[in-house]
Amino acid sequence: MAAIGKIRSWGPVLVTVIGLALFAFIAEEAFRSCESTKNQQRQQVGEVLGEKINVQDFQSLVDEYQQVIKVTQGRDNLTDEELNQVKDQVWNTFVNSVIISNEAEKLGLTVTDTEMQNMLREGTNPMLKQTPFVNQQTGRFDVTQLTKFLADYKANQNNPQVAEQYKTIYDYWRFIEKTLRQQTLTMKYQSLLNNCLFSNPVSAKAAFDNRNQQSDIQLASLPYSSVKDDEVEVSDADLKSEYNKIKEMFKQTIETRDIKYVAYKVEASKGDRDELMKTMTEAAQKLESGAAPAEVVRKAQSQVPYLGLPVTTKAFSSDIAKRIDSMAVGQTSAPFETTDDNTFNVVKLIAKQQLPDSVEFRMIQVGGETAEAAQKTADSIFNAIKAGAPFDTIAAKYGQTGAKQWLTTAQYEHSTTIDTDSKNYLETLINLGNGELKNLKFSAGNIIVQVTDRRNFISKYDVAVIKHTIDFSKQTYSDAYNKFSQFVSENKTMADLEKNADKLGFRVLERADISNSEHNVVGIRATRETMKWIFDAKEGEVSPLYECGNNDQLLVVALEKVHPVGYRDLKSSEDMLKQRVLRNKKFDLLAEKLSGVKTIADAQQKGCKIDSVRQITFSAPVFVQSTGSSEPALAGAVSALQQGAFSAAPVKGNAGAYLFQVISKSEREGAKFDAKQMEQQLKQTAAQAASRFMQELYMKAEITDNRYLFF
Repeated sequence: MAAIGKIRSWGPVLVTVIGLALFAFIAEEAFRSCESTKNQQRQQVGEVLGEKINVQDFQSLVDEYQQVIKVTQGRDNLTDEELNQVKDQVWNTFVNSVIISNEAEKLGLTVTDTEMQNMLREGTNPMLKQTPFVNQQTGRFDVTQLTKFLADYKANQNNPQVAEQYKTIYDYWRFIEKTLRQQTLTMKYQSLLNNCLFSNPVSAKAAFDNRNQQSDIQLASLPYSSVKDDEVEVSDADLKSEYNKIKEMFKQTIETRDIKYVAYKVEASKGDRDELMKTMTEAAQKLESGAAPAEVVRKAQSQVPYLGLPVTTKAFSSDIAKRIDSMAVGQTSAPFETTDDNTFNVVKLIAKQQLPDSVEFRMIQVGGETAEAAQKTADSIFNAIKAGAPFDTIAAKYGQTGAKQWLTTAQYEHSTTIDTDSKNYLETLINLGNGELKNLKFSAGNIIVQVTDRRNFISKYDVAVIKHTIDFSKQTYSDAYNKFSQFVSENKTMADLEKNADKLGFRVLERADISNSEHNVVGIRATRETMKWIFDAKEGEVSPLYECGNNDQLLVVALEKVHPVGYRDLKSSEDMLKQRVLRNKKFDLLAEKLSGVKTIADAQQKGCKIDSVRQITFSAPVFVQSTGSSEPALAGAVSALQQGAFSAAPVKGNAGAYLFQVISKSEREGAKFDAKQMEQQLKQTAAQAASRFMQELYMKAEITDNRYLFF
């Protein structure tokens, strides 16, 4: 009992301890949950209508689209700019797909498997013609070819020799199929909208009259420029009133930010240029003295490899091609600079020949257990064909077709490297005459090759080119970095940056309304970290120094203003508002000046310029030469008056105040009203307006775009 009493005496303490332990356990679980949620958020590229996409899934879509481009265009790699375009396209496709799917689900719209099968059987969709399953005779998509391929793909999945090739084509088809479904669903939705649009005979007649009833007038113009700005007082109340009238113009759906920045591009010093010029001069002297071009080009580290094959001027950049055209065979140019690509260049024209751009040939590949055995067999084949044996028959004997094929200059002239065997092979094809035969020996065997046709003889050149970027040295970069780093470290505020930049030869620039969907900052490559800083910083903060561009740019940024989603504040639009208020107040002054004017003559006495303007219709704005402005309001006012009438009050235009008298009214010559035709035109016009439905849906989709954090 004493033990029980002792335990009871510790009761309050035990309750507290247990409570704290439970709290710690719950808090730990809550912390883990919050941390897990934060980790998921950190991996989210974006969100549309509550549907999230993480970085792995987005990258998979980017990789998929990249592969499609490579397959369709025969590309190995994409440039940074092209890759950015791919990412934008993938993002836009994801957004549009989610939006349309959401709308379609509400309406019960779907694309069924039966519909897809019918589309494949019809084979008329333009996307299907971009697939490998097109009948070459009819030029139409052939669903039987697709069916056969899918069966072959399934059967060859365990065959390593063809599995990869089959997988590439299969993935491409799945992309086409997915895109076709999305495209069809969008077309269904748009068609539904279009079929909701109607016209009627009354609207058709009104639209016809608006286009074809024309007026000739005498116009009196008094431009706003006739009133000086300092004659008009603009108060804060005026600006606020105008802002409230047109507030919807200042609504923005994405956050943007204004920055000020200093960008410094490191360039080669005079010493750097002199050192490179010395190298180029030595290389030019070696080429001129007859040294081996390939060795000179290699040692000079030229950006243009030497193939030693005759090529067209298309193989070279425009500056080199232009230089070649003006050179004599054997001539070596002095080193010259090309500012467009920031290079020093040397060119030697070794040879110029008239050669075919296209060569048709056929070949038989010969192998053997040993090189000697291959040579013996090849000699036998060569002699047999030379003696008159049919090429096709001999080729078939060795399991080959001997089919004719074409070689064009474009297939090899842009190569960056070429091995000895390949060079020997190409030289043979280029130089063999029509019908000539040759037995080529290679390390892996022999090839019997025969040229069967040569076409389109053009000028080809054997050219050695030394092209070298005028790079800055490590010391030059170090000096520039130290100077810029000191500037950044000593100026921690936006005001200090602006005050002291000129002293060191720097310039503070501005960029308004930068958005996080941009791929770089102020057009400089490799600025993703800078973009992250901009959209994480607070107004007035100054960034650290960023090394960016092609490792040749130094950048510091100051965040000036944040424009959140919603309405822009009055101050950010003050200049535009002031111009509108000035225009309104100037019109009031001019309208007062023109009050009581009843004739064109009276208007002229008030200082108006008088012009004759013909063929004014309601549907098109009037261009007034005296003010240099297009005036829609004037077109409406003229159409409302009868012939002979004078405007009751000045018309407020974009560039001035106007009075006018209608001289005549008439119908356009040859105009004939066709109600059905006009109704159809109005329906098409409405459909064009409805085609912009995505913009409206986009505005309501609550889109979050975090791509800048990852790409």
